[in-house]
Amino acid sequence: MSTGSAIITGQDAVWAFNEYESVRHRLPPMQPVAGSVRADTLDAIAHEFDVFLLDAFGVLNIGETAIPGVVERVDGLRRLGKQVLVVTNAAGYPSSVLHARYKRLGYSFATDDVVSSRMALLANLDAHPKRRWGMVAAPKFGREELPDGAIFLEDDPEAYDEAEGFLMLGASAWSEARQALLEQALRDRPRDLLVGNPDLVAPVEAGLSREPGHYAHRLADSTGIAPTFYGKPFPAIFDIVRTRFRPGVPDHRVVMVGDTLHTDILGGAASGFRTALIQGYGFFDGADPAEAIASSRIVPDFILDRP
Repeated sequence: MSTGSAIITGQDAVWAFNEYESVRHRLPPMQPVAGSVRADTLDAIAHEFDVFLLDAFGVLNIGETAIPGVVERVDGLRRLGKQVLVVTNAAGYPSSVLHARYKRLGYSFATDDVVSSRMALLANLDAHPKRRWGMVAAPKFGREELPDGAIFLEDDPEAYDEAEGFLMLGASAWSEARQALLEQALRDRPRDLLVGNPDLVAPVEAGLSREPGHYAHRLADSTGIAPTFYGKPFPAIFDIVRTRFRPGVPDHRVVMVGDTLHTDILGGAASGFRTALIQGYGFFDGADPAEAIASSRIVPDFILDRP
């Protein structure tokens, strides 16, 4: 059976923007921003902030390739005394895999410098009764950090029946056939659906990949079950981020930097931080985001040509 998240090409950004707008009723409200200032790179706004929160895909890297100049930019911000943290919705990857990737790409982030939506979901599992979870995740990454007794959901319908709740972490091994099994299982017996990665798409070399948020919102539409989301733009991940700040940093001296309006910018603004949208890479890939900003009314404080 063919698996793996489908790659969207062609009018991918238009499709993805419309998909995000269609689920807007499930996203946090946008805090008003008067307008956006355009600038070249993060260096141009460095004097305004003490803490930089960087999305990964579309800001640090595209797929398995570092964005040119960003390793040096991060190092330069640190030399200026800035705190630089990664805030990523890459819930499908164990922390060790994320750190290995960043190191391979040339970044030197410490363990506490990286906050993932996987961490946010796992930190909140204690709020739920102990149960046997069924997981939308790639078995190739193993069971690092995952709850004891959890089941990888693949092609066996019995696994979906046995699960007492569902965790959606990564969609790289997911398929439409497996989505249909999960939908039927939720129809037959409603259960909790916890989503570590609310992204609908992520930028990769070939276009945009479909991510767990895409499948979770479809399940919500078809079954009426409300998912619980833990990554950007929702607050759980930012609650962890706040614990990593140096003492005494006010919210207006923190900037969330990302390539996506509905996750990075909306999430950062909803948490009380200022925001910077990257237009040269990732979601917009060099296109002018002005129309999308006007249509969505998700307004970043800054629009940068590149990180």
